[in-house]
Amino acid sequence: MKKPLPNTKCTVKLRKSEYREEWYLIIESYPVFAYPGAKPSRHKEALNRTITTPIWDKSRPSRPKADGTVSYKPKRDINGVIVCRSDMDNEACRYADKVRALRQREYDNAALYTDNEAEQAAQNERSMQNFIPYFKQVSEKRHRNSSDSIIINWGRVYELLKVYANGDTILFRDIDLSMIENFKFFVLYAPKGGNKSGTISQNTASTYFAIFKAGLKQAFVDGYLTVDLSAKVKGIPEEESRREHLTIGELNILAHTPCAIPVVKRAALFSALTGLRHVDIKLMTWQEVIEDGDHYRLDFTQRKTHGVEYMPISSQAYQLCGERLDGKRLVFEGLPDPSWISKPLQRWIQSAGITKHITFHCFRHTYATLQLASGTDIYTVSKMLGHTNVRTTQVYTSAPRLVA
Repeated sequence: MKKPLPNTKCTVKLRKSEYREEWYLIIESYPVFAYPGAKPSRHKEALNRTITTPIWDKSRPSRPKADGTVSYKPKRDINGVIVCRSDMDNEACRYADKVRALRQREYDNAALYTDNEAEQAAQNERSMQNFIPYFKQVSEKRHRNSSDSIIINWGRVYELLKVYANGDTILFRDIDLSMIENFKFFVLYAPKGGNKSGTISQNTASTYFAIFKAGLKQAFVDGYLTVDLSAKVKGIPEEESRREHLTIGELNILAHTPCAIPVVKRAALFSALTGLRHVDIKLMTWQEVIEDGDHYRLDFTQRKTHGVEYMPISSQAYQLCGERLDGKRLVFEGLPDPSWISKPLQRWIQSAGITKHITFHCFRHTYATLQLASGTDIYTVSKMLGHTNVRTTQVYTSAPRLVA
């Protein structure tokens, strides 16, 4: 297969001064390619030389101007050098032609580069790009349809990169193991987002640094990095955190304790019996709750992982859904958003005499711990929870057994 050549041509041209009756000597090169695959462009190089006595070739008119005025191209000798009436101008034109010849050789030699040399030139061009806007593009492309929590975490890492860079610029050529370790240290002591004070937890830092490594991995795949640096750096280890949960006895107490907002109570107990997240419960419609004789199941798509789930539920869980309504109606209508559910939930927990720090998500933890304590194998529980990796489920294996 023949190798395509750009066939760049360099020509000495004149550009009229706006203020005086003189012309600037310039070298125009076309087509010029910044790197392999780039669009052709026209490059003009000023020589800091002017002439005042060019001879015009009356047999070679230029394109007419808008007002109809006709101009002519400059006359050239047998070697293509512009001819002038003045010896000084002729000397300037000969100088311009020598520069043109030099540029022509440079372009001709560049066209004869090997493929490896061309790729190296392209790599040099990529290495001068900014990693920070690239990271944002990767986030928007990969997680266009992801859950809010994933999008928020990637956005937070993007903001931290800008803070770390102190100028919004991290060139790919400056990314090495030392820079990555420095960013890891920075993340470990990064401030919390929003109006919160203090630094983020180690587990949050672990998540953020893993996202940063994912961006580096994609940069390697896309050719911006020549080495997979993400594979050479260890992540931030997570601290073992306590997954607070409720015992069977505490669930029974809550079931008999009134709640100022009944839908909060119904949704929380439903989560404890099914393991569903708040977002899936809040958006669940009656058409996703299937009644088949004495058996019930949920057919829905997880909002976080977008996985399609077919989950049998108990009659007790089905009763918590309340009176069946039109298929498009929400099952738990009026359930507060995550930012508003904490206070009524805490008042209900405290009125039941429970002193544990319980959030809505703890009811999901309770479901997982209950299943494992009753002997359900971890892989089944992982599937029931909708986890994409069984390692996420393993955090519940160290929880104490539930007692009545």
